[in-house]
Amino acid sequence: MDKEILLNHLVTAVLVIDQDLKPCYANAAAEQLLGVGSHRLVEQTLSEHYQILGVEDHILMDAVKASQGLTVNTTTLVTLDGQHHTVDLTLIPLDDTAKMSLLELRQVDQQRRIHQQLNQDAQQQAAQFLVRNLAHEIKNPLGGLRGAAQLLSRELDSPELKEFTTLIIEQADRLRNLVDRLLGPQRPTQHSLHNIHQVVQKVYKLVEVALPANVRLKRDYDPSIPDIEIDAEQMQQAVLNILQNALQALEHTGGEILIRTRTQHQVTIGAKRHKLVLTLSIIDNGPGIPPELIDTLFYPMVTGREQGSGLGLSIAHNIARLHSGRIDCLSSTGHTEFTISLPILSVK
Repeated sequence: MDKEILLNHLVTAVLVIDQDLKPCYANAAAEQLLGVGSHRLVEQTLSEHYQILGVEDHILMDAVKASQGLTVNTTTLVTLDGQHHTVDLTLIPLDDTAKMSLLELRQVDQQRRIHQQLNQDAQQQAAQFLVRNLAHEIKNPLGGLRGAAQLLSRELDSPELKEFTTLIIEQADRLRNLVDRLLGPQRPTQHSLHNIHQVVQKVYKLVEVALPANVRLKRDYDPSIPDIEIDAEQMQQAVLNILQNALQALEHTGGEILIRTRTQHQVTIGAKRHKLVLTLSIIDNGPGIPPELIDTLFYPMVTGREQGSGLGLSIAHNIARLHSGRIDCLSSTGHTEFTISLPILSVK
């Protein structure tokens, strides 16, 4: 088998660079990671194909010139389209005379996300089990309370007294609605083929109508993404919940929200590896999420706002799970990114 074919089957990004950091070869994983085709990659120096790499250019150059190996673990890579990755970087000398080296960039954020997702799913299931049992215990007496208030209302002639029974009924209904929202969708619904951009556009237009003057809403869609099997209404709800969170994060400072779609190859979701995955990212440049909330962000009733219900992200997480997908969150000051990943199944 041809060596180039073998390299293109690797999930690790592999490039061959010279002492000026100009690539002469890049495999398919490198193209995917940097978001640049191989023809463009070999036309410019490596540093022109990313915003940030946690290793200075001169360090790489010196290592190539001296035919020395270099290893840097868990460094940051920010691509030209703003995607943040954590990578292990390895530089291996190839040809001492020509001063060529092999550069490997292995994404480790994927492994970290898999571990986080497995923990998250286990904890989410435990939380959902608790909520379902609690909901059952609340709904039964709540129904009895509402029924008793209705019966009492029929026996009362005084409109002033009926105001109190009406209040009881209204508050019982409010509590029931809260419990239903806490539970969220529990079972997979009938999915059908939809264009993800048509689904997202409905949410975009809904948010755009009431967009604050100090917030800009932008789109960056990949038109080559094929139709995907989803419940369109549930997916709209998930996207809307995340967008509303981003809007709330920017309500005092203002800023920009970007909705971006892309595809990724060879992505593991849960315990299953998928050849092709849709990633739908909602990115804002607000103050970021408090570090103490990151690990419990998708739990019911967890919120960083005084008036927040803490249900929006929990419901969005559950909807992604019902679509065999996942939601990841990456947050720092000035950059918060929620990404819904959904497998794209090949149509036979």
